[in-house]
Amino acid sequence: MGRKTMRGALVLTEEQRAMLTKLAGSRTVPVREVERSKVLLGYASGASISEVMRREGVGRPLIYRYIDKALAKGVEAGLKDAGHRPRAPEITDEAKAWVVNVACTQPKDHGLAAELWTLRALAGFISEHAEAAGYPRLSPASKSTVWRILNEQHLKPHKIRYDLERRDPEFERKREEVLRVHRDVSIDKAEAVHDGRPRAIYTVGTDEKPGVQALGVTAPDLPPVPKKEPTVSRDYEYVRHGTVSILAGIDLHSGHLFGHVEDRHRSIEFIGLLQEMDAYYPPEATIRLVLDHHSAHILKETNAFIATRPDRFEYVHTPKHGSWLNLIECVFSKMARTFLRHIRVKSVEELKTRLLKGIKEMNEALVVVRWKKFDMGIV
Repeated sequence: MGRKTMRGALVLTEEQRAMLTKLAGSRTVPVREVERSKVLLGYASGASISEVMRREGVGRPLIYRYIDKALAKGVEAGLKDAGHRPRAPEITDEAKAWVVNVACTQPKDHGLAAELWTLRALAGFISEHAEAAGYPRLSPASKSTVWRILNEQHLKPHKIRYDLERRDPEFERKREEVLRVHRDVSIDKAEAVHDGRPRAIYTVGTDEKPGVQALGVTAPDLPPVPKKEPTVSRDYEYVRHGTVSILAGIDLHSGHLFGHVEDRHRSIEFIGLLQEMDAYYPPEATIRLVLDHHSAHILKETNAFIATRPDRFEYVHTPKHGSWLNLIECVFSKMARTFLRHIRVKSVEELKTRLLKGIKEMNEALVVVRWKKFDMGIV
């Protein structure tokens, strides 16, 4: 039998007992107050320390602490923790500002090889240079410490978000011109002729997709096997045979696709695409081309060819970094998601054949691509 405690009895008033009973059965107050209420009720009812310890599952030192505080300062004090004197933060605002300043630079600015910080690399750099910078408290700083400092400023220097800088001083004017062309296409048919439109106008979005790789496999692909291999299996190694360029144009009225696959994309290849358009459309019509400022479109060879066809071709240039205004990009996106996806060939010639076959298949199932949003404050 355990010895009896030498502490005095805890005498509760009816109000105190009712309060402790309510707290002991509560599900909303902090757990520590529930635990202390049960301990004080048990001790006040005459139970021994050992009995309270077994009943409540609380260690003897904690029970002594709760009871001693209640006996010395009252029941309410026994339920609460003593307040702590506030202490000045060890990492000052100046030290945090230095960490933020380092995080807003790049590792290469400090003679390192990396382009972006990782949390581990940044914490290591802070720890190594903190004392020399006058902030010795940051010398043992861990990744979690650095993360908390950066999180206060909503900084994530290990991530990168791509943006597009406007480098064309005439961006707004050129964008308006392109959007007016799209609006014209949505209003008038290609062969429409009226007072403001004396000639039929066929509008074609034109661009190049260079660097399409002719990749080959080093071992034959393995087909799916029911209940065993759900996907095609392919060796991760590949053979690179070369690259080709796709020169394409889409008729914004009918969806007809012009497509050439060439080894290069110079003026001579672009002229070949123009010749196909010239032969395709009625000779008395104007071919309006939406295109970018690629050198092949404006060099003297191209200009010399266009000069032989007066009033035949009309250029509408997209702004620099404004290729998203040209609907031919939708065609290239569709190619990338269909017949270009995971493509493997044995030679460059096979790649050319399959690309031309893919363009033919797209022409057999024409899709008219139109610009539909004109609420950009210009029309």
